[in-house]
This record gives sequence, structure tokens and C-alpha cells, in this order.
Amino acid sequence: MNKTDRMLAIVIELQRKGVLRAEDLAAKFETSIRTIYRDVQALSEAGVPVAGAPGVGYSLMEGYFLPPVSFTAEEAVALLIGADFVEMRLDAEYGAKACSSQEKIEAILPENVREETERIRSTIRLLNERGAKTRGQEKETFEQLRQAILRKRRVRFRYSKNLPDPDGYRHSERTVDPYGLVFSQGVWMLVAFCGLRRDIRHFRLSRMNELAVLEDPFRIVPGFRFQDHRPVDDRNVTVRMLVDQAIADRVQESDNFYMESFAPGEEGWLATFRVRRVEDLLQWTLGWGAAVRVLEPESLCERLREEIKKMLGRY
Repeated sequence: MNKTDRMLAIVIELQRKGVLRAEDLAAKFETSIRTIYRDVQALSEAGVPVAGAPGVGYSLMEGYFLPPVSFTAEEAVALLIGADFVEMRLDAEYGAKACSSQEKIEAILPENVREETERIRSTIRLLNERGAKTRGQEKETFEQLRQAILRKRRVRFRYSKNLPDPDGYRHSERTVDPYGLVFSQGVWMLVAFCGLRRDIRHFRLSRMNELAVLEDPFRIVPGFRFQDHRPVDDRNVTVRMLVDQAIADRVQESDNFYMESFAPGEEGWLATFRVRRVEDLLQWTLGWGAAVRVLEPESLCERLREEIKKMLGRY
């Protein structure tokens, strides 16, 4: 990064963060503290009102805003594609905001940059096919939860969960404190404090029904930070399967969430998974038919035999 770019970046960082020490800026831009001192001096001489307080750091004087900055074609493409994703995956309100943001970005681009941006965008697509777009009901759930999170209001819903029960699933009513929404492995999940379990839990939006936003306010559990939260990995069951060479590429492309490794062997490809319970892989394994053979654990083999017997009874 040259001096001019770094000085502009310093102003942007101060505008974003408010107050930053020279040490923070030096670490951010991978340069020396002395270089930051010189850059700040140059900014002051250029008329940028940078204030410095010993032991506190640098800040921009109140009321100063950086004039609109220009985008490179690549930066503009990143923003426009991001807006496409928001329109596809979030609720109608954010979808409309994404469209208006695209129009504003395109309007301020110089003609040469706009043409290059259009050329690059023409080579990238976000397919809006069946299953690729968040379903209507899920979008409504997302919008309700987003509003509840912002207002800090509890929500209540019926939740369906696959379990090794005779009917294969179970419904339960949950009242939770919604903390945030996470998009992972193509699935929207709610991170919330569950009143039933008295702990932080994760709920798939696609499994929620009869959602209601309550008027009861809530407080976040002391010490909890949504941005730092990582779910406990409780997948303690190891599953190994032998995959025929003929379908190895398709199995790998399936990008199964539980797959830990996929390596070639003498008799085929060895797939290793970690799951909470063997039922997590039951339907997936059946879908590949005889081209996949379970090596361990025996409990999954037994469940497959039971399921195949049920299938034979129907046919």
C-alpha cells in the first residue's frame, strides 16, 4: 500500500472506529508507528482535522466526514453481488433495500468503471433455482425473528426435530430469547437462550411453525457475545463408509456437513464422518444404495437393515 492509499485508509478507519492509537493503525496497515506519525502529520497539513490526545489516540474532529470515495470495478462487483445475495436470502424489507442500494452504487460509478463492473458481473451468477432461494415461509420467519432480536422480545414457536422415535420426529413448544441469526451450510439458524433447556440453543428456521413474537422483554445472558459464540461440537460418533469409485465424485460434491475426510483406497474411497447420532446419516446413506457400504459403527448398519425391511414391506 502506497502512502496516498494508506492516508485515505487511515481517515476511513478513524471515521469508522472513532478513536485509534498509533499502535492500532500501525498494526492494521503493517507499518511502523513512526510512519503513522508522519501520515497523520501529512493529513493535518492537507486540512484533515485529525485530533490527537496523549495516551488516548487519534480521532477526527466532530462534524468532519470524508467525501464520497470512488470504487474500483472489483469493489463495486463485490457490493452488487452482496446485494443480490441479500435479496435472495433475507426478507422482503431487506430485499427492497438491497435493490435500492444497487441502484445508488451504479448511479455514482464513473462510466468506465460501470462498464467494467457490468462486464465482470456478466460472468458471475447467483442461481435462483428451487432450493437456492429462501422459501416464502422461511422469509416470513426470518423477518419476525429479526424484528424480535432488534426489539429484544421473546418468541414462542413449535419446533420439529428428527429423533430416533417410532414416528421419526417430535414436536415441542419453545419460548426463547432470540440473540442472532446465522447462515451456515445453506441453512438459516437462530441462536437463542431456550427457556425449556435453560441454555443457549440453535434452531433451524425451516423447522419452526406457529411463530409468535411476545411482548415480554429479555436481557442477554451476562458475558455472552454473539459475534464470539461458537456452538459446542458434540458430534462424538465416528462413522466410516466405503464408497464405490463410480460415484466418488458425486459423493464429494454433495458436501455433506458431517464429512471429515474423503480419501482414495484400494477397494474404493473411504469417507469418515462425525455425527451426534447414527440417524443423522441414515437417509443420506440409503440414498446412495449399494454403492456405499458402512464399515462402522454396527449400530448404523442395524438401523439401515431395519429401514430396508420397512421399505421391502411397502413394496
